[in-house]
Amino acid sequence: MEHNNGESLSQVQHVVLVLSGKGGVGKSTITTELALALRHAGKKVGILDVDLCGPSIPRMLNVGRPDVHQCDSGWVPVYTDAQKSLALMSIGFLLDDPDEAVVWRGPKKTALIGQFVSDVAWGELDVLLVDTPPGTSDEHLAVLENLKKHRVDGAVLVTTPQAVSTGDVRREITFCKKTGVRILGIIENMSGFVCPHCSECSNIFSKGGGEELAKLTGSVFLGAVPLDPLLSASMEEGKDFSQTFPESSTFSAINSISQTLLCSLQAS
Repeated sequence: MEHNNGESLSQVQHVVLVLSGKGGVGKSTITTELALALRHAGKKVGILDVDLCGPSIPRMLNVGRPDVHQCDSGWVPVYTDAQKSLALMSIGFLLDDPDEAVVWRGPKKTALIGQFVSDVAWGELDVLLVDTPPGTSDEHLAVLENLKKHRVDGAVLVTTPQAVSTGDVRREITFCKKTGVRILGIIENMSGFVCPHCSECSNIFSKGGGEELAKLTGSVFLGAVPLDPLLSASMEEGKDFSQTFPESSTFSAINSISQTLLCSLQAS
C-alpha cells in the first residue's frame, strides 16, 4: 500500500519523540501520562508506539489488542475515548505475535518501522508523541529518517535519578545533536515515592540527576515525576489509567511539564 509520505502527518501540528538511553526508566508511562495531560488541557493527541520491546501503552490505556482497519490514507488509529481526542497506534497491533518481533534482525525491523511511521492516517492532531525503542540504535534512525521527511519538532529525554541512567541519556543527547533533533528537555521519572496513605513524597533514590544533567548539557530541565503506587495499582487491576491519572500526585508534575512543553512547541 503506497502512500504519499507527507500526507499522513500533514494535519499534525507538532511531532515530539520520547527517548530514553535504556529500558526500564518508565518512558512509555511518561508518554501515556503526557498524552493524558495534554488531552486534559483540551488538545487532540496521538501516540505512535514504535517500541517493539513490549507494547505497554495499549495496556495502560485499556485498549488490549483491537482489530485495526485501513482506509484510503493508511491505518486508522484506535481512539481511546468517545470524543476521539486521544488516538493510539501501536506497532504491536499489527503483529501476529508481538513477542516475536524482538528477535527480528535490524533491516526487517527498520523496514517495518519506516513503513509504519508513514502509514497511519492521523487526521488532525495538536501533538503526536512518538514512543521510541530505548537506546540509540538503527531503529531510532529509521524512525527519525521517516518522521523527518515530514518534521520532528524535538525530543523529550526520560531518565531516572540514579546516576547510571544519566550516562545513557548523555548518549541520547549526542545522538540528538548528530541527527539535528532539537532537545525540548529532560524529564526525571521515578524521582520519589508517594506514600499511598499520606501522599507524602519521599526520595528513595538520589535526587537531582536530571537537573544536573540538564545543566551540564545546556538542556531544559522539564521537571521530576514521582512514582505513584496508585497508578501502578490501577493498571495492575486493569482499571482505567486515564480515570485514575487526574487524581494521582503524578498529575500535577506532568501537567506542569506538559504546559512547558506546549509553550516551547508554540515558540518554535
